[in-house]
Amino acid sequence: MIAVPEEELEFRFYRAGGPGGQNVNKVATAVQMRFDARGSPSLSEPVKARLLKLAGSRATADGVILINAVRFRTQERNRADAVERLQALLDKAAVAPTFRVPTRPTRASKERRLEAKSRRSGVKSGRGRPDLD
Repeated sequence: MIAVPEEELEFRFYRAGGPGGQNVNKVATAVQMRFDARGSPSLSEPVKARLLKLAGSRATADGVILINAVRFRTQERNRADAVERLQALLDKAAVAPTFRVPTRPTRASKERRLEAKSRRSGVKSGRGRPDLD
C-alpha cells in the first residue's frame, strides 16, 4: 500500500448541483481534489506510469489527477471519499502486472489433439448417407 502525504493533495470546495434544496444552494460541499502524480516524489516511475494510465480521463496532460466528490452532503465526507478513491487507484497501480511466458505445446499434446480430430472426423463421416456400392 502506497501512502501519499497530505501536503501533496490540493482540495478545492465548490457548490454541488442536483437535489438538496437550500443546502446545495448555500454550502460549498463538493470537493475537487488535485494530485500531481507526475511530480510526486513519493511514487516510483513505473507506479506513476501505471497510475496515469489507470486514471484515464481523470488525468490531465500535465500528469495531474482530478477527482471530484459530490456524493455526500458534508465537506468532510466528500473529502474522505476523494482520498479513498485516490487510494484505491494507488493500490491498483502498485501491483505490477505479471507477464505470461509463452510456451509451446508438447509433442504428446499435439498427437492427442490430432487423434481426437481424426476420431471426430470418423464420427461425422459416419453420419452421411450410405454408399450404394
